[in-house]
Amino acid sequence: MAEHLDPLDELRAGLGELDTAGLRRRRRVVTTPCRPGTRLADRAEPVLAFCSNDYLGLAADPAIAEAVRRGSLRWGTGAGASHLVSGHYAAHEALEQRLAAFTGMDDALYFSTGYMANIGVMPALVGRGDAIFADKVNHASLVDGALLSRAEFIRYPHCDVAALESRLAASRAPRKLIVTDGVFSMDGDIAPLRELLALAEAHQAWLLVDDAHGFGVLGPQGRGCLAHFGLASPRLIYMGTLGKAAGVSGAFVAGQRDVIDWLLNKARSYIFTTGAPPMLAEGLLTALELIEQGDDRRAHLNALIARFRAGLRLRRWQLLPSDTPIQPLVIGDNHETLAVSRALDAEGLWVPAIRPPTVPKGSARLRIVLSAAHSNEQVDQLVDTLQRLESAQP
Repeated sequence: MAEHLDPLDELRAGLGELDTAGLRRRRRVVTTPCRPGTRLADRAEPVLAFCSNDYLGLAADPAIAEAVRRGSLRWGTGAGASHLVSGHYAAHEALEQRLAAFTGMDDALYFSTGYMANIGVMPALVGRGDAIFADKVNHASLVDGALLSRAEFIRYPHCDVAALESRLAASRAPRKLIVTDGVFSMDGDIAPLRELLALAEAHQAWLLVDDAHGFGVLGPQGRGCLAHFGLASPRLIYMGTLGKAAGVSGAFVAGQRDVIDWLLNKARSYIFTTGAPPMLAEGLLTALELIEQGDDRRAHLNALIARFRAGLRLRRWQLLPSDTPIQPLVIGDNHETLAVSRALDAEGLWVPAIRPPTVPKGSARLRIVLSAAHSNEQVDQLVDTLQRLESAQP
């Protein structure tokens, strides 16, 4: 009879293997609001953070906090039920209408998280016998949404339009869905959305764009990747998150009115969960005003990106091409990447190490994220420290 390992011992062995491979993850406890200068429970001195997705510096904005405070006094703290029972409030309705108008879409649906949006939308649109065509480095939520749909899952090399075209042409699936990040979260580059939309229209496919990292940052008034390219089509389904540049929480899906009505009736992660607190919707309405009026913030952010890229001169490490706030610095080896992250931490700079399976094996990196809340001097400090640390490596 085969000997069975105790389940707890098996987990402990697995954690040991993660330690050996330099892949074990641990959380750090933040004791101040989200801002570049922050404090952590495991450090006596404050740190300068280059890891938050708070691209416009809105996560601790007083105007948004005040809107949430007023919302809590008006609506309380909970929705009480799912949106389709009794948990859809006037604040939610106003937010969805505002999001639709802001993105130039017919209608929008507010989800509690971006992950829930993606795992709800994809199975609602396609199923067994259909096909999903996905960029190979899409976010995990898009991968999981594709797997939950039970459609054929066809991946194409990163941003390779020709490879996607050949896969679409070879498919005999009755319904096709192309899915892509707008801005890729670990590489910082932007999907070729104009070409992807042309393929979607030519092959009668949907194009779902996850713009978690473009909404609020790209396009006129921060309207996102589709506005950045000037795209509009009934084939487009747009997902944006509201906990990054918008500084609050949640996500939305926007598109043609019948599409949104279908998702309201079929997206399980929308139907079978309690609605987000309406006080958050009040905060998001204020956040949208600040995003729309935030050209100065975006101009400063873009200047910081240019300053960082122009200032960094490296011999061994590779700074990937990116015009977005996500600036990936590939080091390669898991242990070296961890060591560099710890060295930065010792000098008061918080830049986490990103390792497989989040990124491909051999491409461990520092995911440096810039924010409109950073100053020129803070970016210069990061550049100088990185160059000194690389020079000290053998």
